[in-house]
Amino acid sequence: MKITKAVITAAGRKQRTLPLQTLIDRDSAEKSVLGIIVEETLRAGVEEICVVVRPGDEAAYAAVAGDHAGRLHFVQQQDSLGYGHAIYCAKEFVGGDPFLHLVGDHLYVSRTEKGCAQQLVDVAQAENCAVSAVQATRESMLPYYGAVGGSRVPGRADLYRVETVIEKPTPTTAEQRLIVSGLRAGHYLCFFGMHVLTPTVLDILGRQIEAAGAAGGVTLSSALAELAQREQVLALEKQDWRYDVGVKYGLLTAQLALALNGQDRDEVLSRLLELLAVRELGAGGR
Repeated sequence: MKITKAVITAAGRKQRTLPLQTLIDRDSAEKSVLGIIVEETLRAGVEEICVVVRPGDEAAYAAVAGDHAGRLHFVQQQDSLGYGHAIYCAKEFVGGDPFLHLVGDHLYVSRTEKGCAQQLVDVAQAENCAVSAVQATRESMLPYYGAVGGSRVPGRADLYRVETVIEKPTPTTAEQRLIVSGLRAGHYLCFFGMHVLTPTVLDILGRQIEAAGAAGGVTLSSALAELAQREQVLALEKQDWRYDVGVKYGLLTAQLALALNGQDRDEVLSRLLELLAVRELGAGGR
């Protein structure tokens, strides 16, 4: 398996403007969120990138992609029929090839020199199957993520054979169906926001979308649940950091994370300490 294509979904109503926002990356350069995500895929060896957008957003996305604009292919999601449908919109681009998938409202910070997507692609190519990045997540966060259950791959502490996939399970459902040996109590393996997928998942999504009709709402989790019954699907547990820029203070948190893991770390820490000191002095004077 050789991964040379990537699909980035960015067509959600609450998601579409987030990739256009500007941050300072770890190399101290000003970049758009989209630009940072694109560079994450390129570090993984990807050569072609498809961005799924709302109609009319192509020019704005190309403008903030900078030097990488020439690598991008745009596909429109005409109607808001859900996350699974957004991925399915890239079917013609994907063709019969496996592909890396990232969401357009998450940024990632690796604990190592190798990027998060690069680590995921390496495992997928070595194991020759679909692999989803997951992270042990406390149960209070289950309403925000899809989650998986399965068993550890012998000889690997961070790799699981996926047996069950549920979109945003309740704590009760998770406790009954998603227990994974070795995780802390009250923690579950939730999606990290990136996957390597085989083209079979698009066939599954196509059938599920047809069955759902105008109601839409088909999820990637439902397709992965079926895929895991047909072929091997693995989950790679990540110890890295993911940042959802779409939540309250999400852009701020992502910016701090990039800064504190980049070449301006000392300068940023000094400014934060100064800010805290000024606040403490101000509080003491009241």
